[in-house]
Amino acid sequence: MANSDSPFGLRPVKHLDGSPWNGAVNKYYIPATDQTAVFVGDAVKLAGSADANGVPTVAQAAAGDTLLGAVVSFEPDSDNPTLNYRPASTARYCYVCDAPDVIFEVQEDSVGGALAAADIGNNVDLVVGSGSTTTGQSGMELDSSSKTTSTAQMRILRLVQREDNEIGTNAKYECLINEHVFKTTTGT
Repeated sequence: MANSDSPFGLRPVKHLDGSPWNGAVNKYYIPATDQTAVFVGDAVKLAGSADANGVPTVAQAAAGDTLLGAVVSFEPDSDNPTLNYRPASTARYCYVCDAPDVIFEVQEDSVGGALAAADIGNNVDLVVGSGSTTTGQSGMELDSSSKTTSTAQMRILRLVQREDNEIGTNAKYECLINEHVFKTTTGT
């Protein structure tokens, strides 16, 4: 059976010790000066500032960025209560799963070939895809052509064990953020 091609970004599933993800998140701010739309499941990075209340700013991450975590939701917009993503150039608060030991489910892009069983344990970067303004879901995926044994953003831990998932094109993997802002030694 072929895997469905339905990217959703990074979806938190559990902690590295096997305990279930408990839904813990932290609040961050995306300022109106940021011209990139952000979606649920997008990996984000610290943007080096804060709002007037001291809430740190974040921005959508790209390949090679040191990651903070993944957006799991947004604060409701009173002007548009059904808005389920952050449009470009609008100020919005988001909630990010930023614990450095959380394992995420992520789909691979299979560009340049699908990942193989032998790639489990290797590292890959993320590739930014177009998020959906209908569902609010991210289009980020694992960049299968970036697989390496040296440093990259994500470590492939295992294939997601489900009947609708198998190794091959558009497979879903459990991954850990390698290049995490809370794991770096810079400034310590």
